[in-house]
Amino acid sequence: METEQTPKKPSVSKALLVLNCVLLAIGTCGGPLLMRLYFLHGGNRVWFSSWLETGAWPIFLFPLTVAYFQRRLAEPTKPTKFFLMKPPLFLVSAVIGLITGVDNYLYAYGVARLPVSTSSLIIASQLAFTAVFAYLLVKQKFDYYSMNAVFLLTFAAGILALNTSGDRPAGESSKEYIFGFLTTIGAAVLYGFILPLMELVYKKTKQNVDYLLVMEIQMVMCLFATIFCTIGMIVNNDFKVIPRESRDFGLGETKYYVVVVITGIVWQGFFMGAIGVIFCSSSLSSAVLITVLLPVTEVLAVFFYNEKFEAIKGVSLALSLWGFISYYYGEKKKMKKLEDKAIETELSQLADPGIFGTEEYSSTVESESESESESESVTRCVCRRLQAGPGFVTCKRSILSMSLRGVEWRGVEWRLKRGNLGKFN
Repeated sequence: METEQTPKKPSVSKALLVLNCVLLAIGTCGGPLLMRLYFLHGGNRVWFSSWLETGAWPIFLFPLTVAYFQRRLAEPTKPTKFFLMKPPLFLVSAVIGLITGVDNYLYAYGVARLPVSTSSLIIASQLAFTAVFAYLLVKQKFDYYSMNAVFLLTFAAGILALNTSGDRPAGESSKEYIFGFLTTIGAAVLYGFILPLMELVYKKTKQNVDYLLVMEIQMVMCLFATIFCTIGMIVNNDFKVIPRESRDFGLGETKYYVVVVITGIVWQGFFMGAIGVIFCSSSLSSAVLITVLLPVTEVLAVFFYNEKFEAIKGVSLALSLWGFISYYYGEKKKMKKLEDKAIETELSQLADPGIFGTEEYSSTVESESESESESESVTRCVCRRLQAGPGFVTCKRSILSMSLRGVEWRGVEWRLKRGNLGKFN
């Protein structure tokens, strides 16, 4: 059974999408840079670094608490639950959280061994894996442009394998570098699976999915990912080492904890932004946005850490940008086709003789002037009738013809939008 998502006004949906895109941008660019900062200045605890990716999950309690009291004030006579999530959805979110914990460790290990520019380009390959899993799990449809984008972005990440030693950090063995490369690929595969899996959860859950529930899902996922990484930290004795590591940190003990706290908060922005974009759009859109932010991360890594930007990375970056442009152009064409189809559907409904009664039709379409043709009268009639009902309707002159109760007419195109009443141009 598919979920019935809460109807959202276009302005609200757009605002949510923009908000989550901003969160995703901050997390995608800031998360890897802060994590690399930790490793560059003496940090070497991979389990602790992976723990930081989800360890700041309690910050979700603040907006959830505010929402809880708002619900209580709105309906004081009804019992109010703090959490809206039901047990089946909780269990699914917990399982996905454990998978996220594994993904966090794979990614953290890769960042510890690879330059940020290299690891970011490899992570871009997750778009290909997201596309495959989106096709299998949520029946995502592809066209030439999306397939071209997937191919280009996958190839862009793949050619980095030709440079497995050119940008290897000093003092790191070839074996460690290659293993870091492979674990980063593994993280891309796993997260490429998680994104469409979340979209599937939204579609199949029997609960009404709104943004508050999305935040609850994210909190539960991060909680269980943190539990998984906490067990790894205990086994690896990270809790005992952290105090000593903070004293030996290259930037100082105080800045060590500042870096740790900010890293945790920024990564929450990434995860919340990723599943928020899925909620507002789709898993493939979320993966594409992560890939779009790749050039920004590249430039920041070169600027802050003086990482080498060799020719092979330039080629990879160019292919990545080409892939995104292809995807974006394809999406624009797809949206245009959907709009045209919606117009056709609305016009066919307007052509139904049952819309206008015979008496109303015959009296309404009388010409207001001698120069007005019968088709123009019908046009005016349809516009007036639609303006009397809900919806925002704008009529524009274009080459379009249809039959309304046997009268052929040309020159009106319907563009339908949600909102208040419109006017006849």
